Amino acid sequence: MSRAAATSEAGQATVELVALLPLLLAIALAAAALVAGHAAGEHAGQAAQAGAMALLQGGDPRAAARTALPASAREDARIAVDGRRVTVRVRPRLPIPAIASSLTAQATADAGPEPSP
Repeated sequence: MSRAAATSEAGQATVELVALLPLLLAIALAAAALVAGHAAGEHAGQAAQAGAMALLQGGDPRAAARTALPASAREDARIAVDGRRVTVRVRPRLPIPAIASSLTAQATADAGPEPSP
């Protein structure tokens, strides 16, 4: 193989690699978004359970749920208490709002029936 042919093949490989970089970046961003969505679901579930436990112990369910969330998720979380049910919605922090909205997680925990007098 001549030197010119080897240089041409090396140049071709470089062009192919540069052409693949946007695809690799898109795959990495999609994977990061899925991980963020899964984490949001875990955080919502843990916070809803903490709120329900606070209800059982006579505490403030909203405060307990908010405290159970990581600091980065507290700002985007919505906590609702309906009777003995605590519902937590957590929106993952992603740079593209449309994707973040579609990956918003919701979890509900029930503290059981009202205690009898």
